[in-house]
Amino acid sequence: MSIAAESNSRPPRPTEFPTHRGRRTQAAIDTAARTVIARKGILATTIADIATEAGRSAASFYNYYDSKEAMVRQWALRFRDEANERALPVTRHGLSHRDRAHQAATAHWHTYRNRLAEIISVSQLAMVNDDFAQYWAEICAIPISFIAETVRRAQADGHCADDDPRLIAEAIVAMFNQFCYIQLSGARSGEPDDEACIQTLANIYYRAIYSPGG
Repeated sequence: MSIAAESNSRPPRPTEFPTHRGRRTQAAIDTAARTVIARKGILATTIADIATEAGRSAASFYNYYDSKEAMVRQWALRFRDEANERALPVTRHGLSHRDRAHQAATAHWHTYRNRLAEIISVSQLAMVNDDFAQYWAEICAIPISFIAETVRRAQADGHCADDDPRLIAEAIVAMFNQFCYIQLSGARSGEPDDEACIQTLANIYYRAIYSPGG
């Protein structure tokens, strides 16, 4: 069923659900949606897939969301705030270069692991929807701005003197995003080793900014 067909067939949605049962049902739908989207991606996921995973009817989904896109919009706003909080420690004073690299890698990895469905949804919808392209740009801008500031501080100490801080930050974030997606989305077999993945990202981050001659 197409997105348009799903939208046209939905029943009227109440404005809010203040009851405990309503919140519990919405949480079950959100959990089911995250599970299916992490497995299939947002574009291949249907409302029926989500309802089946949740053990609810498709009508239950439309009690809470007008569409898949409406659901992801709510997720995106919460995710953006969380990503900002996780990125804050990266630029605080008093960290060694190694510690700063590890903080950046840890923040990105755990944000990706904890919000995998949100990231997959927004990044995939960004390819076909201008609104989500803007959401994705805003989400990526958070680590980019923090890493660019880190590069400027490093340049004050003589590191990567001839490089553009924003371009370095954009390259690091793009690499982090792709690495985390490959490791966590099921594109590879087996459960990833969190610490090994974080350390790999931290080493690449450190070498890109602080290695001699970098």
